[in-house]
Amino acid sequence: MTPTRPRTADQVRDLRKRAEERLRSREAAGPDRTEADALRLQHELQVHQIELELQNAELERSRDELEAALERYTDLYDFAPVSYFTIDRAGDIFSANLTGADLLNVPRARLIGRRFETFLSPESRLAFVSFLSKTLAGDHRESCEVTLRPAGGGTRTVRLEGTASPAGNECRTAVLDVTEQRTAEAAVRKMNDGLQAVPPDDVRPA
Repeated sequence: MTPTRPRTADQVRDLRKRAEERLRSREAAGPDRTEADALRLQHELQVHQIELELQNAELERSRDELEAALERYTDLYDFAPVSYFTIDRAGDIFSANLTGADLLNVPRARLIGRRFETFLSPESRLAFVSFLSKTLAGDHRESCEVTLRPAGGGTRTVRLEGTASPAGNECRTAVLDVTEQRTAEAAVRKMNDGLQAVPPDDVRPA
């Protein structure tokens, strides 16, 4: 084996110079490809994480807004002064507000699935069936007047006003209690009939 000759001072300086030049070249080129890829991937992951955080914040805000809107709608629906019912094609009650449950004198939870017809007088049921059929067959408001028989006895005269749901499989019905109005009208008619039956003073028999 040939012994290695010791480097001269010029060779040492030349090697040092070449090493420094190579180092400067590497520094100018930046990190090697593997390190650059890793940094880029880390950056992308951080950006993606921030995007997810922003999306989650947006979803939470939307959820809060929807919950608040639902709560307002529920309050308006449940505590409206008008009775509201959703009735399916079979005539079964799908939903009702609290005012409607009070009108029928039945707890709301016990109304779901019951036929609306069972709360009508026999002579009103045909009119209701016709009202339901016409409402679900068209895209305009239908109405009819029927006699309601709430649980516990008594009768109420009500006006039904309904429209079909967008899918056309449910009838959204407002039930307006017109009992007092009809009673007053009947009293006025009776009074008028009585006045007409009495002859004027100048034509009464002596």
